[in-house]
Amino acid sequence: MQLHVIARGKIGRSPEGEMVERYGKRIAWGFKVTELPDRGGQMPPPASGPVRTVALDERGRQLTSTEFARILERWRDDGVREARFLIGAADGHDEALRDSADLLIAFGAMTWPHMLARAMLAEQLWRATSIVAGHPYHREG
Repeated sequence: MQLHVIARGKIGRSPEGEMVERYGKRIAWGFKVTELPDRGGQMPPPASGPVRTVALDERGRQLTSTEFARILERWRDDGVREARFLIGAADGHDEALRDSADLLIAFGAMTWPHMLARAMLAEQLWRATSIVAGHPYHREG
């Protein structure tokens, strides 16, 4: 399954960008990042086959890393070809996008910088795929 981060804004050459790249290289499932302008721009076409959409949103569910891993594992096992992770601009996502998402997730009640949220997401995607693979990186409890 392809893990596709679609984010508003340009991360450029930055410590956060380096973290996204570092974790992305570790993900064995396939990892891709698409950047869109803060406003407008066309969403890339989905992969052929089933696609799931996850929006990072302050109203989203707060999942443990293991719960997140199990969701991704179930989607993979169900034949989902692409899981899209949407990170909005400063004003977040509009209601229509939130309503159409398969899952809304939040990284807690605090507000996080969008560039840091990308790095956090990349790490959680790597952590989730590591959990599914039985890798000892994740320590729960």
